[in-house]
Amino acid sequence: MTGPLTPLSESPEDPFSPARAVSVVLDGRARVVGWSERARELLGHPAEAALGRPAAFLLPPEDRAAVRTVAEGVGERGWFGVLPVLCGDGVERDFGVRARLVIRDGGIREWYLEAAPAADVTQWEIERSVMDGLFRRSPIGIAVHDPELRILRVNRPIARISGITPELARGHRTGDFLVEQDAATVESGLRQVLATGDPMIFTEQSCRLRTDPRRERLVAVSAFRLDDAEGRVLGVTQLVEDVTDRHRARHRLAMLNEASSGIGTTLDVTTTANELVDVAVPGLSDCVTVDLLEPVLLGEDPVPGALGPLRRTALKTVASKAENLLMPVGTLRSFPGDTPQGRCLATRQAVLVAEFDPTGPFSGLDELRARHARERGVHSLMVVPLTARGVVLGLVSLWRYRLPDPFEEDDLALAGEFAARAALSIDNARRYTQQHRTALALQRRLLPRDFPEHPAVAVAHRYLPAGGTAGVGGDWFDVIPLSGARVALVVGDVVGHGINAAATMGRLRTAVHTLADLDLEPGEVLSHLDDLVTRLAGEQERDDEGGSGEQVVGATCLYAVYDPVSRICSLARAGHPPPALVTPDGTIALPELPPGPPLGLGGLPFEAAELELSEGSVLALYTNGLVDGLEHDIDLGLERLRTVLAAAPARPLDETCQSVVEALLPVRPADDVALLLARTRTLPDDKVACWELSAEATAPARARAVTTAQLAEWGLEELTFTTELIVSELVTNAYRYAGGPVTLRLIHHHRLICEVSDPSSTSPYLRRARSTDEGGRGLLLVAQLTARWGTRHARTGKTVWTEQELPGTPLAERPEVDLTALL
Repeated sequence: MTGPLTPLSESPEDPFSPARAVSVVLDGRARVVGWSERARELLGHPAEAALGRPAAFLLPPEDRAAVRTVAEGVGERGWFGVLPVLCGDGVERDFGVRARLVIRDGGIREWYLEAAPAADVTQWEIERSVMDGLFRRSPIGIAVHDPELRILRVNRPIARISGITPELARGHRTGDFLVEQDAATVESGLRQVLATGDPMIFTEQSCRLRTDPRRERLVAVSAFRLDDAEGRVLGVTQLVEDVTDRHRARHRLAMLNEASSGIGTTLDVTTTANELVDVAVPGLSDCVTVDLLEPVLLGEDPVPGALGPLRRTALKTVASKAENLLMPVGTLRSFPGDTPQGRCLATRQAVLVAEFDPTGPFSGLDELRARHARERGVHSLMVVPLTARGVVLGLVSLWRYRLPDPFEEDDLALAGEFAARAALSIDNARRYTQQHRTALALQRRLLPRDFPEHPAVAVAHRYLPAGGTAGVGGDWFDVIPLSGARVALVVGDVVGHGINAAATMGRLRTAVHTLADLDLEPGEVLSHLDDLVTRLAGEQERDDEGGSGEQVVGATCLYAVYDPVSRICSLARAGHPPPALVTPDGTIALPELPPGPPLGLGGLPFEAAELELSEGSVLALYTNGLVDGLEHDIDLGLERLRTVLAAAPARPLDETCQSVVEALLPVRPADDVALLLARTRTLPDDKVACWELSAEATAPARARAVTTAQLAEWGLEELTFTTELIVSELVTNAYRYAGGPVTLRLIHHHRLICEVSDPSSTSPYLRRARSTDEGGRGLLLVAQLTARWGTRHARTGKTVWTEQELPGTPLAERPEVDLTALL
């Protein structure tokens, strides 16, 4: 209730102003000698009832002693307190009272009292404290402008932002401190508030000072109009909060979110490195480079602790040209240990150089690039290691030269997050690259590299591994020479991708070669492959029990056998697309083949169809990845294939093959693609001789005679002796064991082919006769005299065939015959 107080200045809302306060004058004996009209209104006592009375009558009896206490306490500084006052209506009310001592001429002492309702005084004190706090203690900047937007008053935070004192700000405009563009934005908003009366709430604006225009700060501005009691516009009050740090934090969070979705979208090391620099420039840095160890780019495991040269993999800068500043992409270089990059690699810790000197001895830049860096204004550097699973993969270097603020710890933490995400993605990409290259190398080794010249067909082929994350798959093709100058054409596709699919493809291709050597019909070949795929799937399922490996559950295959003598092509398919056939006149067809089920389902037969092909026909075998892609369906793919193949008869096969790939696969395919084109050939009639021999004892003699005559006609007299032995042995066996007519056929092409057919299905077999045996040496003799021999079965009977090298064949390719060992 008591206490000295420094006199307060009046304001329009001051409850102690003369117009609002109670005024009372007391003489030296504390009697009322002065009573204002406002005293009569608020206290309810008329002047005639108060003048001359002791002031104590205004207080309750228990508080009347306070009058003397107040009088004694009033000094030169005055007194202020709250006293209960008895009003004219008998009600006790609290009033705030200020008192000061007045000494008149002659030393007369009087006291001047001012009083106001305590509630008004309390409210006034609160409002005064708020106003004082806003302009003296508030962390939010406040600026008061007149209607012409001249500054009337600013508090200290505004002064700190503008870089001047509150006193110097008075009378100036915003444009005197901010750059023109930012000042125009601020004043435009304030004029809008003045014109409409609608407040502006938390509008973020740029705030660049004329004294430092490169340094950008962000402020949140609110504003409201000032009106007097009669509605006249007095000005506008502006509240300004520096939100630069908040904005930067929000910006960093947005960049981190962008990095989470923008880095590591593919399993490609170079793409991931470029995604990293795209995220960091220009939001965090003006220039970013990514340097990776050589083994990482090759998909190999980096040697722990061995930090060899690094190759620049990605670079991005806000400048239009960066070649004068940094080494270009592809450059291989090492970083000395005293450079920031060298320290980063050695310690595996990020390095922050807030004040970077490009021309310094430890900058890591050569003299030319250091000079260009200094000219560009490079002033700050961060180097962050790319580390994943405990292994250093490379490093990221970030420079600033356009952004005026140097890098700080928060920037280093953000760059570390970028690097951590990128390093894990790069390591995943490296591992994928390693696996992909292994699978691709395996498949390349398993696929045929080239095919020797064959009398039945001329071929061209293409194999394209899948793009994206699918990797190599199980597509394959093959051209297998068969007996009788025939050839087998094979295209297949194993379900799945990766090493498992490639390995399964290799096993199937080996099986096809084995089955082809048995001269089985196409339907029989597919039946045996079906059994094999079923067994392989069962084996893999047992090996993967409890795991999550890829299950190879099937495959598709198209198997065709072409005979250049009869021009008959026998084809069978297992869940595979039909071939395309182009006749010499350009007619294109997709032959209707019996649609066998995919391999691995089991239990269903495979039927073959026979086509008679004219010489020069083109047979196109392919996997479904060629015609069925993401960009089009299979019908459109087949139509495009027809269009390209229309020109096949008049073009070299290899050109046609490349045209098919370019037309149907303008981009890297999503699935493996195998394409095999074969142009048929026909053996001339004068290269084939055929005789039917009756089943009688003279058959071997007649066979030798016709053989000798035919070889003389072909100019192959050098082969007469061995061929007579072969023909005599095969015809004798047929006559002795088969019965029925015997057919002898000779084919002269790349080799001399001899075929003996009989109606028996019993196959001869090779054995080594004992010294006491009189027979059993015939087939061993045949095997020694020929390059190849074998038996093939037909629907009725069998054919035993041999192949002999022609005269002029290099000795290394001709079989050695030791007849003495056989006799």
